[in-house]
Amino acid sequence: MRIKTGGCGGFTIVEIMIVLAVIGLLLAIAIPNFLKSRDASQLTVVYNNLHAIETAKDQWALENKKGTGVSIGLQDLSDYIRGGTIKPVVQEVYELNLIGSRAYATHTVKLGTYTPSDPIYAP
Repeated sequence: MRIKTGGCGGFTIVEIMIVLAVIGLLLAIAIPNFLKSRDASQLTVVYNNLHAIETAKDQWALENKKGTGVSIGLQDLSDYIRGGTIKPVVQEVYELNLIGSRAYATHTVKLGTYTPSDPIYAP
């Protein structure tokens, strides 16, 4: 018994083009959603860092019996922050402000609805 091996096997150029078009369509849908979720997660990390700073400021003020209006640095808070420091995500700079006033972050890239010139405060 002989098995015929004809020249009819394989994909045609039309079938390959259809597969490539479907892959391109899926990528066109997936990439913007990926970028949006990346921005949202980076903004969430900035919010969490600001919350950690505020908590550390409160703990420092209570333990050192300091009231509102006292200036403080990030080195003073290192014992009250998990890991000892705040790690920036998108080269943001954290401004601690005085005890009793909210800390904020300044950044150089667009994060969510914040433009690079907008300060970010924890919600």
